[in-house]
Amino acid sequence: MTEEIVDLAQELIRRPSRARIDDYGPVLATLEDWLGARDLPRRRLHDDGGRPVALLVEVACGRPGPWWALDACVDTAPYGDEGAWSFPPDCGDVVDGWLRGRGAADSKLAAAMFCRIAAEVHARAAELRGGLAVLLDADEHTGGFGGARAYLADTAAARPAGVMIGYPGRDEVVVGGRGLWRATIAVHAASGHSGSSRRTVGAVSRAARLVQLLEEAELPGAVGDFPLPPKLTVTSCHGGEGFSVVPDRCELGVDVRTTPTFDADAAEAWVRRAVADLDAQLPTPRPTAITPVATWPPYRLSETQQPAAALLDAAAHEGLTVTAKTAGPSNIGNLLAAEGIPTTAGFGVRYEGLHGTDERARLADLPKVHAVYKQAVLRLLADGSAPPQRGAGLY
Repeated sequence: MTEEIVDLAQELIRRPSRARIDDYGPVLATLEDWLGARDLPRRRLHDDGGRPVALLVEVACGRPGPWWALDACVDTAPYGDEGAWSFPPDCGDVVDGWLRGRGAADSKLAAAMFCRIAAEVHARAAELRGGLAVLLDADEHTGGFGGARAYLADTAAARPAGVMIGYPGRDEVVVGGRGLWRATIAVHAASGHSGSSRRTVGAVSRAARLVQLLEEAELPGAVGDFPLPPKLTVTSCHGGEGFSVVPDRCELGVDVRTTPTFDADAAEAWVRRAVADLDAQLPTPRPTAITPVATWPPYRLSETQQPAAALLDAAAHEGLTVTAKTAGPSNIGNLLAAEGIPTTAGFGVRYEGLHGTDERARLADLPKVHAVYKQAVLRLLADGSAPPQRGAGLY
């Protein structure tokens, strides 16, 4: 059984699917061939421009009940410096118990495992309730989450009562994540010649002062049952040209990781206060401008809420010591949380080199990880009751 999963994962790794670099057609066709050979219903999902962004597998069960979903991405990060790899990034081979190549960890092995679980559910669907969807997302590493968006927008698809995402890592089940608020900040100043006898404060200097104001301000700590505090990072700075001109514009990128008690509105208000301080301390005719570019809500499931409870219970049944974790980075779980869909975003095999050099996944973990997901899915499909949904934040 695990051999079949590994064989499919190897074929997927050997079909490069780097985000915004490779054609996703070959990797999707490989999945379609595997699913078609087992008579599993599947169809491609497309974005507004008609580009394929996911493959959706839908297994309807014989009795009424809620649908649940498994989600794994089949696009990958780029290879980076291929000369730094000790093996070809698309080799897909197995050496010393490790599956090697880009996507082995994130997340082609999980995609292959979820396809196998779909086949196992399909074989006994008549006795189960609701249905199982497997979303094989080909637009995750772009950051656009096009596959998940297309799934949620598809009126022909049953809306899932919960989702389990197959990100790797065997010691934790990720049950939440910080949200984010991102913005660009345009800092202005009067232009002039750098050699002028008149003292001028250019846009880069004003931007540097704003960075100080942002990073010196102390954000609140963690509050309540959400274990992480908010975090602010200045992620980019672009301004000026050459040496003889005082720059009249400098643009900063600001990323704020948000929490239930410090949400997107609080993050924006915090940044606007720093901008107001800058314009008061170093006035200029043109005020500093803030342009919000993205926002996600934070979310966290309780350990008794499905599908987290089913996954944690199944792990314990398999003798694994697994803890519930709230992640610092955001993920597709934040997108689903905004839609009121409870989501776990990580439990899988151990790994090395994710998004980096020499990516590989530990195959010794696969039998138990497969058993945990299969047991969790079958429990959910046997139960037939949907979890209570408590709004976008899922608290």
